[in-house]
Amino acid sequence: MDTQAQHSERDRSSEPDAGSGERSRFSRTRARLASVLTWRRVLAGAVLATVALLLLSSYVVQPFLIPSRSMEPTLQVGDRVLVNKLAYRFGAEPERGDVVVFDGTGSFVREDLDANPLTGLVRGAASLGLAEPADTDFVKRVVGVGGDRVVCCDQQGRLAVNGTVVDEPYLYPGDTASRVPFDIVVSAGTLWMMGDHRSRSSDSRDHLGSPGGGMVPVERVTGRVDWLGWPPARVGSLTGTGAFGDVRAPGAAHG
Repeated sequence: MDTQAQHSERDRSSEPDAGSGERSRFSRTRARLASVLTWRRVLAGAVLATVALLLLSSYVVQPFLIPSRSMEPTLQVGDRVLVNKLAYRFGAEPERGDVVVFDGTGSFVREDLDANPLTGLVRGAASLGLAEPADTDFVKRVVGVGGDRVVCCDQQGRLAVNGTVVDEPYLYPGDTASRVPFDIVVSAGTLWMMGDHRSRSSDSRDHLGSPGGGMVPVERVTGRVDWLGWPPARVGSLTGTGAFGDVRAPGAAHG
């Protein structure tokens, strides 16, 4: 082969392959498309997970951040509890001894507080356990149900329900049942609420002179606190109490 032919062969071999360039551009386009589709799948998955979490917290189990010492030692500041929102959905009602979360609008706080435009935003974050609960949300223990007569206190600092003295093992060490004496009959369809740390709890006792006398309508109850979800060392079911096991139904109290 002569020199001219050799140069000609070299020149042709160094020219780019048109088909190879097209394949390269196609590969890059396909990679970008795959990346976009992956991000869309991730975004769609995140949206679906958020929706599922919101539905779960709205209808089944809602996380709730404990912001104060009012329920010590049962619940501590910073605990995240899980509220069973199905506990009272199918005819069941709160019982004495239950620890519940409720909306205190109209009983513990004025009605006009609920009109605050920020309340909805706060409740949205609080419903996922991401922020402190709204000013109208409370966690307390049910001490009296509709028809109960709750009296405090005897010489040992204990309260009585329907004539039965109640020993409350869940009280904060050193606390009596109440420093403020009271004698009330719980209205039908309402609950008498008290914190376990009686000396640090603002509860039904503080609203005796308010409309409703400090009693919380049953329909304002969000759910029952059944589990502790955080911190890890305290994860588990909330221990129940037999403190009210001997209390008679209203109308069947001791003479």
